[in-house]
Amino acid sequence: MAFRQPECHQQMLFPPSLDEYISPDDPVRAYDAFVEALDFEALQIACDPQQPGCPAYHPKTMLKILVYGYSYGVRSSRKLERALYHNLSFIWLAGGLKPDFKTLSRFRKDNRKALKDVLKHCARLCIELKVIAGNTLFVDGTKLRANASLSRSWTGEQCRKQIEQVDQRIDEILQECEKTDEQEAGQDSMVHLQEDLAAHQSRKAKIEAALRKLQAEDLTRVNLTDPDCAPMHGRQGSHAGYNGQIVVDNQHGLIVHTDVVNDNNDCKQFAPQITAAAETTGHQPEGAGAEGGYDSGPELETRAAVATEVLVPARGQAHPSPAEPFAKEGFTYLAQEEVYVGPAGHRLTYRRT
Repeated sequence: MAFRQPECHQQMLFPPSLDEYISPDDPVRAYDAFVEALDFEALQIACDPQQPGCPAYHPKTMLKILVYGYSYGVRSSRKLERALYHNLSFIWLAGGLKPDFKTLSRFRKDNRKALKDVLKHCARLCIELKVIAGNTLFVDGTKLRANASLSRSWTGEQCRKQIEQVDQRIDEILQECEKTDEQEAGQDSMVHLQEDLAAHQSRKAKIEAALRKLQAEDLTRVNLTDPDCAPMHGRQGSHAGYNGQIVVDNQHGLIVHTDVVNDNNDCKQFAPQITAAAETTGHQPEGAGAEGGYDSGPELETRAAVATEVLVPARGQAHPSPAEPFAKEGFTYLAQEEVYVGPAGHRLTYRRT
């Protein structure tokens, strides 16, 4: 059987247009039409074709690239730039234009609020198109490992002890520098001592910043490498990390809200995440659910307010423990007689404390 042989250098008399490479039902066309329909004046995105200087990329083109890339999980500006050279859907969406990563990043920073509003409009458009119902939402979390060591998470007492040690070391270095200057007057200074001094001063500044963060936010620990992460305990052991939260719609399982927090568990996350998802969809859900990790007695009233019906199993229901033959639940206490009646009917009388 003969094989079809590729030919990269085959010349064409009439090369096809970019539009012929994208099928009529490709999802990228929906993103293109969505951005074209947006009111950029209402979004407060500047579109001035008369501005002086080198011709700039049109904000619609930039917004199309960002929204389409973020929808498919491409968050890096450098990866978006690479896609504009190698991915046909991106090439078609940008019309062959190739803004670099710095331009993409700058546009995102300058229009952060507008981009957030656009993503909300996109979710509500999905509701209008009946892709997202928004009536029933489910939330779940996952632990994300941070690029930091758990041993770098220090308490306030540890920070204060380290500052004392660093201060002591700085004093020793200064005394050594003075002694060296006296002994070697007229010669070059000991550069390595000055570098050592600068390193300790820089370390002291980091520890003092961590201590201020502990006191300002009333935290028990703070990580010197990544101050935003927190100690996490999961199936893979304990490590410094984050708690990622995702809210999905029941109809097709599409994500309507994401968040990253540094709480070690999910007990206080149900109400905030469902509320944020409701702000994105534009209306309060009829039902909201989560697994047993979100169960919390103090949060019952707050959870009940975010949806008409809330489905969160109690911890005992989600993880039932095996029945014990002498569990406390099997004994009945008779206060008047000061006796316990066991599972088999035997009476346990009080003798002494």
